[in-house]
Amino acid sequence: MRRLLLLSALVFAALTLRAQNFLERSEVGLTVGGMNYLGDLNEQSMFGKVSPAAGLLARVNFDTRWSLSVGGSYGHVEGGNPDVIARRNLSFRSPIVEGFIRAEFNFFPYGTRSGAMKRSTPYIFCGFGVFKFNPKAKYVDPSTGEAIWYALQPLGTEGQGTKAYPDRVKYQLIGVSMPFGLGYRWRISESVHLTVEYGWRKTWTDYLDDVSKTYVGAQVLGAGAGGSMAATLADRSGEVEPGYVNAPGIKRGDDSLNDWFSYFNVSITFSAEVLFGWMRGKVCEQ
Repeated sequence: MRRLLLLSALVFAALTLRAQNFLERSEVGLTVGGMNYLGDLNEQSMFGKVSPAAGLLARVNFDTRWSLSVGGSYGHVEGGNPDVIARRNLSFRSPIVEGFIRAEFNFFPYGTRSGAMKRSTPYIFCGFGVFKFNPKAKYVDPSTGEAIWYALQPLGTEGQGTKAYPDRVKYQLIGVSMPFGLGYRWRISESVHLTVEYGWRKTWTDYLDDVSKTYVGAQVLGAGAGGSMAATLADRSGEVEPGYVNAPGIKRGDDSLNDWFSYFNVSITFSAEVLFGWMRGKVCEQ
């Protein structure tokens, strides 16, 4: 019995030390910044329409050079550029919910504790992400003046789900991405860290903006599940040039390139050991 108790005590002590060491090397915190989109409705500017975004971040520092981060962010992207393809007049906005895991490499030996290590360093990162999106377009009812945001994927604006275009299927609203980028981090104190970074997200979908292939015509769309609203939102050229309609087969987007989005942010993280110690203290006081 004594041996069992001694063994249990040793195992508990080892796990406690391991957990304490893990907390010493870990950080948790918040990010705030902006999201931007690059695709068929913004082909010219890497810094088009930037929209607010925020997220959560947790980081484990394996040593002074390498870290592993997991986190998530929420924001939205938008775009619209009728000049890239004549008479297009398309626009959209889409919420983005993202989760990721990534490896980070510090250019200088960065110390999470005070001492001989650098208090700041540039770094690069690369990883894997999953995101959810849902492109929408705003339509103003001419009879009432009411502005309504319509989800575009169910409408099949490029003939998805119609008998005339059996090869076009509705795109998925959950995609994978490869986040990569660069940043700079500072150790404000032994328990507080500040970072500024810019990261791109390469995606494997061309429908972040609901635009990819060609126009299919109002007759095809009107007979589909999206009905007249699909036809209205698929070709909005008549809003800027009354009477003009893009004929079926005319280029609506560029399906040779997938869409991208980016996230510029500032983050503040706290030592997990200090943070959880503070939380335990608050619980014990109650």
